[in-house]
Amino acid sequence: MVKRAGGDVTAPAVGGGRRGVVVGGVAVGLAGVVALHGVIPNSPGRVGSLVESFLPWSGVAVVLLFVVALVRRSGVGLVALLLPVGVWVHSFGGLLLPPPDVGARELVVVQHNVSDENPDPAGTARALLAAGGDLVALEEVVVPALAVYEDILRDDYPHHVVRGTVGLWSKYPIRDEQLVDIRPRAFEDGWSRGLRAVVRTPYGDVAAYVAHLPSVRLGAGGLASSARDESARMLGEIVRGEEVKTVILMGDLNSTVDDRGLHPLTSQLNVAERGFAFSYPAALPLARIDQVLARSADVSHIRTLPATGSDHLPVAARVTLDPLPPSGRLAP
Repeated sequence: MVKRAGGDVTAPAVGGGRRGVVVGGVAVGLAGVVALHGVIPNSPGRVGSLVESFLPWSGVAVVLLFVVALVRRSGVGLVALLLPVGVWVHSFGGLLLPPPDVGARELVVVQHNVSDENPDPAGTARALLAAGGDLVALEEVVVPALAVYEDILRDDYPHHVVRGTVGLWSKYPIRDEQLVDIRPRAFEDGWSRGLRAVVRTPYGDVAAYVAHLPSVRLGAGGLASSARDESARMLGEIVRGEEVKTVILMGDLNSTVDDRGLHPLTSQLNVAERGFAFSYPAALPLARIDQVLARSADVSHIRTLPATGSDHLPVAARVTLDPLPPSGRLAP
């Protein structure tokens, strides 16, 4: 109360006003981070990539701010929250939509880093069979487990190719199998994590790529992702030169599609339109680093599959192919 000659007059609480301004300021700042993350500098410590790796979780921050604004009865804060809500919905709201109807020219693609320490490769292979994919891409396929995957997947996927530690299993014939060199310059010669093959689907030829980009580490100096970024640039150049019109890239890319480290790929390939499919780590999935990207095709939906013996969750994506010219190649 503020005493005046005419009696008691109620004045607004200064503290409450300040709290509203604080909540509103944080809300505006959060909206700016989500909408303008591309301008966040990546040096030092690749902080920009780190922020982009967890952008979808900004929605949790919006909810927390909403609770704070309600508890403090901050009208200013509640109004300000409309901005980050709108930005988040624009950026990620489509991923919450239910899967679309099955398309006429659709492939189901299963992608899984099976882990080189998987204690149950047989159980993993059977779990992947249950997904009913047309293509199955695997990473960290080591020699002791390779025979198990080949034996269990053989009947449903009579065509397969393995290069290094990555492999592709297909219901349809494949040809032109080849190693894809995405080895960073600092890595030893034996490092081999990329392949390309042409799959002869009922809808035309598809250039299928399977890749496992280098791992990243988060430490005191920030995000160590230079090797991954170098590998992504190499793969981007290879995909850019691909003559087959339709491309499907499957792999553990050790990055989210919002991370600028994958820009050489996401700038020329379509990403999933619906589904979050957080795949890593399997025990508490925080990010989708297992990706299915496509050119001349839409990744209409992506979802996670039940856990296997890996530290990643498998993902399954629905890919709808565009109409192709008779040759299945780009027009000159």
